[in-house]
Amino acid sequence: MKGFAAALLALVCVTATAMAEDLTQSKVFLRKTAPARSFANGGGARDILIGVLKSGEGVKVHESMQPEGAEPNPAHAIDHSEFIIVGEGTLAFSHDGITETAGPGDVIYVAQGTMHQVKNVGKGPVKYAVISIGGDIKPSK
Repeated sequence: MKGFAAALLALVCVTATAMAEDLTQSKVFLRKTAPARSFANGGGARDILIGVLKSGEGVKVHESMQPEGAEPNPAHAIDHSEFIIVGEGTLAFSHDGITETAGPGDVIYVAQGTMHQVKNVGKGPVKYAVISIGGDIKPSK
């Protein structure tokens, strides 16, 4: 399963920049050219792509890493839908008064408007990809 999760994460995490991408044609985006960000808690993210699908919905893809023991982002609500694909490690997903655990190969769905938080609860870093669709995802041209 670990190989499958790594392959799935690699498939999702491919891009050029966070500029508005032309998503009317199929193509591969190279992860190595995506801009990276670092966080004070030792974590980081790489902005894979942001664009508009042929169907009109905005879409954004980024990968994130939280080190073991890092303080996660505060719980927050989003005005779009998200799929979080865990590639490595273990995430606790808190939402709607419950907490669920997700590991490599698992997919978390965050419905628009859901107050939520994800936290590394495993040994070592947790790495995951986030696909955000619709709502407030509106790339600049």
